[in-house]
Amino acid sequence: MPESVEERSRTTLDVVLGILLVVGGFVALGYAVVATVVSVFVIAWTALLGGLVLLVSALARIRSGGVLWAALGGAALLVLGIFILRNPELGAIALTVLAGALFLTGGVARLVASASQTGSRLLLAISGVAGVLLGAYVLINPVAATAELLGILLGVQLLVEGITLIALGRMRLAPQRVAPAAA
Repeated sequence: MPESVEERSRTTLDVVLGILLVVGGFVALGYAVVATVVSVFVIAWTALLGGLVLLVSALARIRSGGVLWAALGGAALLVLGIFILRNPELGAIALTVLAGALFLTGGVARLVASASQTGSRLLLAISGVAGVLLGAYVLINPVAATAELLGILLGVQLLVEGITLIALGRMRLAPQRVAPAAA
């Protein structure tokens, strides 16, 4: 019986979804403030619903192990979702500060890694400097960066995902082809 292996293939649906993601990316970049507001509310509702699901699942398996951690995680997500829904401006600022901290730490990590690399040292160092500068800007001016940063990040992510989907398709399981035996 032939084994299945993962291979990348592209279908018409992949191309259509990719085009929709690219269009959505350009819309998000064109209306970055609106995209920021929408992304904050999507994150809030996702946290709220995820917290509820975790709490319910923790209560459903009350007799088995790990209930405490699932309940605590669910409660934390529920509180986070409620906090962001009640204070979307503060939620957007908190998410922007988190993004800035991630940019800064990623940049520092790339700078440190560039010191030990031999081949792509310059590219890694440039990327690290860009991450550090972007992170520092966001952390120094979180209120100014909040209005558009999350929308721009969403737009860029949609563009990258769409272009990747158009160009490469998705990973699928495909039967492994067995070469005929030599005579």
